Amino acid sequence: MAIKDYTCESLFDIEESIAAPLFDGVEYPWEILGKIEEFIIRLGETLPKDRFEKRGENIWIAKSAHIFDSAYIKGPCIIDEDAELRQCAFIRGKAIVGKGCVVGNSCELKNVVLFNKCEVPHFNYVGDSVLGFHAHMGAGAITSNIKSDRTNVVIHDGDEELATGLRKMGAMLGDYVEVGCNSVLNPGTVIGRHSNIYPLSMVRGCVPADHIYKNKSEVVMKVNR
Repeated sequence: MAIKDYTCESLFDIEESIAAPLFDGVEYPWEILGKIEEFIIRLGETLPKDRFEKRGENIWIAKSAHIFDSAYIKGPCIIDEDAELRQCAFIRGKAIVGKGCVVGNSCELKNVVLFNKCEVPHFNYVGDSVLGFHAHMGAGAITSNIKSDRTNVVIHDGDEELATGLRKMGAMLGDYVEVGCNSVLNPGTVIGRHSNIYPLSMVRGCVPADHIYKNKSEVVMKVNR
């Protein structure tokens, strides 16, 4: 595998998101992070009023979404149909939450796109990240989005490197990725479709599609996929 194998097309079914137009002409998913805010505002004004209602400044919520009273939502934000924001969910703005997504107890989102059916259900932090269709974050798993030395994030795949030009970037999770409980995805982590991350993992760089990440020295291909 190489970094060229972690394009938007290889990671996601783009049509499984209300944000599909945001990815038009984009090669790598981290390229959309600086465009989320403007896209939400532009798209929000076009959403059908029979299915979405505007609540506050630049906040659009589907009428079929289930929002607990204790959830906090700052705009700009779009919550798509049948999504669920559970108690004390904290949306810090610039967030697109897809159809049927779950944002759970005390989870925090900032500058993210969650594709349809994505789940961040328990004590998760997801910032400056894109999570694919049916991706799932185990309890306590987080995306770390800024390096300790505050330098720009670089994508690493073995000896290959690709500069992002971004000071803040969390993780890109392909469709159906499973992240185990209490794992930390370091800045610039990219995980291919259908891969699994063991609980308590500290992940850096790229994990190929259809693999199991046990530790940095043991990343094995799935059997019978």
